[in-house]
Amino acid sequence: MKIELTGKIAIVTGSTKGIGKGIAEGLAAAGATVVVTGRTEEQVHSLVKSLGSKARGHVVDLGTAEGCEALLKAEPSCDILVNNVGIFPGGDFFETEDKVWQNIWDINVMSAVRLSRAYMPQMIKSHWGRVVFLSSESAVNIPADMIHYGVSKTALLALSRGLAKAAAGTGVTVNAVLPGPTLSDGFAGFFKEELDQGADLQELGVDFVKANRPTSIIQRAASVEEVSNMVVYVCSPLSSATTGAALRVDGGVVETPF
Repeated sequence: MKIELTGKIAIVTGSTKGIGKGIAEGLAAAGATVVVTGRTEEQVHSLVKSLGSKARGHVVDLGTAEGCEALLKAEPSCDILVNNVGIFPGGDFFETEDKVWQNIWDINVMSAVRLSRAYMPQMIKSHWGRVVFLSSESAVNIPADMIHYGVSKTALLALSRGLAKAAAGTGVTVNAVLPGPTLSDGFAGFFKEELDQGADLQELGVDFVKANRPTSIIQRAASVEEVSNMVVYVCSPLSSATTGAALRVDGGVVETPF
């Protein structure tokens, strides 16, 4: 099985670090022209350079309507849209203020709403397209200390399912991918002190999963590549019969088979 995306333009939001970066690298390796987005010029340019001559990037804040408009002006169409950008702060529900909820909603949900609304009509007209939302196992396994995050990821499940139905019969597929604990840059950030003292990230991932996600079947955190492999597949022509799905890469954390 060979994934071939030569000639396809793929926009990956929030793609300078972590899972987003892994997805960008995977799509580029499959031949796609990858559009990198991020809020830091140095990181955007660095990734574009590493991806090769076909890649290009834009420094935009997609948590704002203005940032989304700037991206749309620079990239008026695409074949593949991966709505990956997101933040995941922790916090006690009873102490979390409106502004925190609004910030999470703007970045995690409204960026995906705005870009999908803008890019999907052309995909439908062309009778081919792929839209992927990075949700999370936290969408169905809501963490008590990150309720606001879980709510935003549940919203992406509803959005992806609804848009899949809206694109029925057009050749455009829409899916959500649900990672579990993953050895991303963000995950590493939670353990900066331990890592600075020489701890091993994979071992920290095992300890975290066993303590906080005891239902995990693989009993470890996933690698970024393991998550990005699923995303690259559903972005490909090979996944043409997969749409409206919630595809878990959670290591079996969620206690249901579907």
